[in-house]
Amino acid sequence: MKLERLVSIIYKLLNHEVLSASKLAEEYQVSPRTIYRDIDVLCAAGFPVVSHQGMNGGYGMMDGYKMDKSLLGSYDVHALITVLTSLSTVFHDARAQGTIERLQTIGNQHQKPSLTVDLDTHRTEPDSLPYLRAGIIQHQTVQFDYINAKNERSARELEPVRLQYKYRSWYVYGYCRSRQDYREFRLSRMLNVHLTNRSFKPRMIPADEASSSPSDSQDSMTDVVFRVYPDALAEAMDHFQQADKQFHEDGSMTMRIQIHRPLQAPWLWSFLLSLGSGAEVLEPAALRDILETKLRNALKRYNQVDM
Repeated sequence: MKLERLVSIIYKLLNHEVLSASKLAEEYQVSPRTIYRDIDVLCAAGFPVVSHQGMNGGYGMMDGYKMDKSLLGSYDVHALITVLTSLSTVFHDARAQGTIERLQTIGNQHQKPSLTVDLDTHRTEPDSLPYLRAGIIQHQTVQFDYINAKNERSARELEPVRLQYKYRSWYVYGYCRSRQDYREFRLSRMLNVHLTNRSFKPRMIPADEASSSPSDSQDSMTDVVFRVYPDALAEAMDHFQQADKQFHEDGSMTMRIQIHRPLQAPWLWSFLLSLGSGAEVLEPAALRDILETKLRNALKRYNQVDM
């Protein structure tokens, strides 16, 4: 604990002009006398810590003392800080914050950021990510209830391996003890997530699972073509940024994009249906039939009259 505190104090002094002993003592929850001893240890180790007197006095590093910047350029440092800042906010990760402080010592603190990242996690259950991250790091299983694509609810116990952010959603991948196989779960469909006290030893991940996810297989990709009308252009373009686009004189647009197994992709159906009359599927015909069936079934529900 003392060593970690000493390392942390070094980086804090590198990142700030002057820090008082009382401020450091409050942050590390130790006495000012302990901070004085820590400073003596740092000075004995060769770090040029200087004392500043007066009302705003305290401790700081000697002017001109900087860390070696040869390993990372300014662009690299600020890119890493940006990503880590976003992740530390999502996971409330104190270690990530400590890494940010260390990186700031080799970057230009006065340079304005040219990139920001917002992972937009307000739609996920607030407690899910920290529990899953802890399970991955500590090799502890996680239990939860899951609603699958068929709207079936089941209890699961997972040995979490990794978290993934894709398709604007968080997923967790790991070994499902309930199904005795590797599975991927979407966090938005997980309920009552909690960390157990059962530990696990990391398993050998199958080669085909480790190299890529099934959704990356080109063999299962299919062209989906749909026409988007003027009242739905912005939403469609936000969702399918990489689609091939062809604009027409009437203001509509034809979009073409490759989708992993579109006939087994409820998320795609839901999005296209959410556009209402603003979009029309042209290809493949089977996908068009699926959407037409769902629209007819929805109309039947609305046309039912309670007797």
